[in-house]
Amino acid sequence: MHGLAIVETHPVQYHAPVWRAAAALGVPLTVIYGGDFSVRGYRDREFGTSFRWEADLLAGYPSLVLQPEADGYDAVTASGLEDALNQLNPAAVLALGYHHPLDRAAIRWALGRRVPLFFRGETSDAPRAARNWWRALLRDLVLRRIYRRCAAVLYLGENSRSHYRRLGVAEGKLVHSPYCVDTAMFDTREEARAELRGKTRLQAGIAQDDWVLLFSGKLSWRKGVDQIPQAAAALPEELRRRVRLVFVGDGEKRAELEAACANLLPGRCHFTGFINQSGLSAWYHAADALLLPSREMETWGLVVNDALHHGLPAVVSEAVGCAPDLVKSGLTGEVFVTHDVSGLTQALKQVAGWSQIAPERTRASCRDLVDRYSIAKAAQGILRAWQGIGPVPAPTL
Repeated sequence: MHGLAIVETHPVQYHAPVWRAAAALGVPLTVIYGGDFSVRGYRDREFGTSFRWEADLLAGYPSLVLQPEADGYDAVTASGLEDALNQLNPAAVLALGYHHPLDRAAIRWALGRRVPLFFRGETSDAPRAARNWWRALLRDLVLRRIYRRCAAVLYLGENSRSHYRRLGVAEGKLVHSPYCVDTAMFDTREEARAELRGKTRLQAGIAQDDWVLLFSGKLSWRKGVDQIPQAAAALPEELRRRVRLVFVGDGEKRAELEAACANLLPGRCHFTGFINQSGLSAWYHAADALLLPSREMETWGLVVNDALHHGLPAVVSEAVGCAPDLVKSGLTGEVFVTHDVSGLTQALKQVAGWSQIAPERTRASCRDLVDRYSIAKAAQGILRAWQGIGPVPAPTL
């Protein structure tokens, strides 16, 4: 038996750099992908467009693809995984979830052969609150059984840590492997801000003293984008006359959102469409705050990491999973009650107050905090889990 097998449905732009960094630290890993459609290009339903990520998602670590013909997430199955794992004969398996058939097959293979299982999933207690009691109970029973058999559980942040502890994961099994972003495609330097901020605003017809609020992501109901023009239109006159809304991304709500903006804030809203990673720094530097008013299913909200790396404070709803970790009131952003548009307006007023008093200090605080959620620290968590399987006995069924 040798090496760590990481099982994932497809290459993900937020995960591949972590696998690369873990391999560089000496973890003898191989990533088994169900499909590679994200490398070749695919249509995202929520974005409503086809694209491929600019970054090389397969370089720097060993990997194999089980179903190169799969053209999307739903087309990936567990076919071929058992044979691949049997051939690799790994000393440990890292599963990244339990929803997809590929995830479940990886868990079954590891537990069935008493191979140490690591778990690094986007799990928290947020979905539990949205379920009826018996579904929540069933989920707890299933996850408790999986976690009990894990050799190590890698938590992404405070919400996932609380979830694991509630379901009985011992403190000694918990390893911090934070959710993080690859900043290689960005230019987060203060010098870049000085150059890009004015240039980007000038090209977009935005005045240098305008207050720019940025949304970056899928224009969907789930992301709560329809609440943004409502909240901005309710700002006090002094702020409202300076506010500019910038929507980077695309999706099902774009036409509806454009109509709302034209009605509530005519001439003060900008829609860029989808922008790939290398083009995002210009807008992060041009903006004064990031908005993420998600309604549900926002397990983390990696766009907040992106923003903080650029020194940009964030205003997020309580549904955004990274809020306890990254959004500190009066320092790196504000949190408002989910669905509460008036609460969003109040949060915007608050961040406008303190962030503009000492903008340099705000940017430094944002960068200092998010630096603790780096690719290096995520990879170190995987290394610690790998190094720990020696003294950790194989799980029993």
